[in-house]
Amino acid sequence: MTTAEPCWRTSSRSTDSGGNCVEVADNLPGVVLVRDSKDPSGPALAFTPDAWRFLVTSLRRHGLD
Repeated sequence: MTTAEPCWRTSSRSTDSGGNCVEVADNLPGVVLVRDSKDPSGPALAFTPDAWRFLVTSLRRHGLD
């Protein structure tokens, strides 16, 4: 059996954030992981894909993307 590993990518807004970056892994079935790019071995938040879409949509709606 093969265990899938998160494929991390840097947020598209990372270049404008002054070093306050997040990385997202959305390649795993049923989960979206988010972590601090400055601490890749630290904890990650886990969201369902629906919860992640809701969060991103809400942030964009309020101009916080």
